[in-house]
Amino acid sequence: MNAKESIMNGKAALGIEFGSTRIKAVLVDENCETLAVGGFHWENQLVDGIWTYSLDAIHSGLQACYAAVAKDVKEKYDLPLKKVASIGISAMMHGYMAFNKKDELLVPFRTWRNTMTEEAAAKLTQEFQVNVPERYSISHLYQAILKKEDHVKDITFFTTLAGYIHWQLTGQKVLGVGDASGMFPIDCKTKDYDEDKIAKFDRLVELYHFDWKLKDILPKSLVAGQEAGTLTAEGAKMLDPTGTLEAGAPMCPPEGDAGTGMVATNSVKVRTGNVSAGTSVFAMIVMEEELKKLHTEIDLVTTPVGDLVAMVHCNNCTSDINTWVNLFKEFAEAMGMEVDMTELFKVLFQVALKGEPDCGGLLAYNYFSGESITGFDEGRPLFVRHANDNVSLANFMRVHLFTALGALKNGLDILLKEEKVPVDKIYGHGGFFTVPVAGQKIMAAAMDTPVTVMDTASEGGAWGIAVLAQYLAVNKDNESLADYLSNKVFVGQSGTTLEPDAEDVKGFDDFLVRYNKGLAVERAAVENL
Repeated sequence: MNAKESIMNGKAALGIEFGSTRIKAVLVDENCETLAVGGFHWENQLVDGIWTYSLDAIHSGLQACYAAVAKDVKEKYDLPLKKVASIGISAMMHGYMAFNKKDELLVPFRTWRNTMTEEAAAKLTQEFQVNVPERYSISHLYQAILKKEDHVKDITFFTTLAGYIHWQLTGQKVLGVGDASGMFPIDCKTKDYDEDKIAKFDRLVELYHFDWKLKDILPKSLVAGQEAGTLTAEGAKMLDPTGTLEAGAPMCPPEGDAGTGMVATNSVKVRTGNVSAGTSVFAMIVMEEELKKLHTEIDLVTTPVGDLVAMVHCNNCTSDINTWVNLFKEFAEAMGMEVDMTELFKVLFQVALKGEPDCGGLLAYNYFSGESITGFDEGRPLFVRHANDNVSLANFMRVHLFTALGALKNGLDILLKEEKVPVDKIYGHGGFFTVPVAGQKIMAAAMDTPVTVMDTASEGGAWGIAVLAQYLAVNKDNESLADYLSNKVFVGQSGTTLEPDAEDVKGFDDFLVRYNKGLAVERAAVENL
């Protein structure tokens, strides 16, 4: 009855997150308990060498996902989803969506996955003396300028995927500070774009005589708890073409998947961290102080309230695992067996725990795309072995779970061993942790740190952005986000913590030596295949 009342009285908050392969919606009550969920699978396309999603795919995916959560509400509670307390949109960070004065998309959406901005990223990193990764929006803009792309002169606004969808629903050109920090460096004191670096960028491009200044075409940066507009009548119709959903719901600042991952794992406090492992993988630690040195392997972003976060980001994680699992599915079906994919993943992940600590000498690379931490603009998935290596199912699956974290491990060693960044707790979430124990145990080995998976972790970033939406709706006392999460959302929540196993830690370290030596093989594959 309480759930029904939440929905009927418009007290529930809706969060929608656009992941790489799935768009997910979560409806939560005033206590951030999940009431209903909906999802829609989609895939990026490689068009003319650019990883992209079309505007049609974005709009139809949004509507399909909303329809799925509305259907779940109807089936569970026999109610239409007519009114919500608040809405939040999140999506894959970074990338490049540029528009002209007619609000027309000037070039196809360039996602975070594209690594053709190496020149721009290197020049900006040198100019700013902070790491500016290839996937950052400013790298895409500057690379387009360096290549003298004709569209740049016509830009009046550029943003991320979350910023675009939020703009379509509200008319507001804004971003949450966490997502904004993946567009351009943020000054954590002002919670806004770094003015000195803005000025440096404008000086860099003076010779091109554009009509715009950078600050004029960036979305406004907002922090969690600030209202970021309301759902317009046009936005409500775009979200729900049936016309059932009412306009007027306040919307929280749109965030990136890094920020929603922090919220979903209660890791927005200093000295806490989380690892989000799915199609891509990134580890984040909320910092007490700035890093001592510039490291191109470490990205600096912020929490949804603007605190400094050190991030190790890798483009590739579970895609190659999914490919091999699908191959095993095909084999089973060829043998006349019916296959439940959830059970198949469970069996294969658990058998990996029975492999030799160092995977028996096997080597694999999961590079569907480039990987900047190890210096690759392109990738080729590989499985490599000596003729006398022990090719067991356990070792085979173990090496693919290990290599999913290989590039990440290189970055984490800089953060934890070289910079000695203190971290008290690490939380895991994402598809890598879906099977109990397996992914968690291997992540603990890679980080040599206890890893906790909360009961809410399976809801992921869609639940995280729903929480941020509810924080906007119910936080009338100006309670900090960290206190709101600890005192209201996660109070009484249980989770599972696994300590690193010494033998597994040594096995991963031994594997990493082989992984780094074998990068020459991966490079040869890129050059010759």
